Parts: sequence; structure tokens; C-alpha cells
Amino acid sequence: MWWSVAKWVAIGVAILFVVQMIRNDGAQSVTNSIERQNNEAAQNADVARLGYDDCLDAGRVWNFGSGKCRRP
Repeated sequence: MWWSVAKWVAIGVAILFVVQMIRNDGAQSVTNSIERQNNEAAQNADVARLGYDDCLDAGRVWNFGSGKCRRP
């Protein structure tokens, strides 16, 4: 009798372990995706900042609406 109860408890624990592993893997995947997006946004911001600085150095005016440099 106790053997069958122990068997079902072990099966339940194994199922919970597998579910937890799947959830952790999914959470890590989402975290990695967000980190990649953040890195890409930071890189794009650096490129835009350099464009803005170069525009001002050339004596032009930066148009924030279009994100482009234009003549004064």
C-alpha cells in the first residue's frame, strides 16, 4: 500500500520538476530576447547621437521630428 502512494508522490514530484524546468527555460528565453532588444536600441541611440553631434559640428540644424540633419 505505501509503495503505491510513494510511487504516485514520486511521479507528481517528477512532473512538477519538468514543469518548473520548462517555465525557467521560457523565462530565460524572454529575458534574452529583451536583452537583445535593449542592446540594439542602445546601438541605434549611439548611431543617432553621433549623427546629431556631427550635424551640429558642421554648423547645421538637427530636425528632431525627422531625425535628420538639415541646413540652417
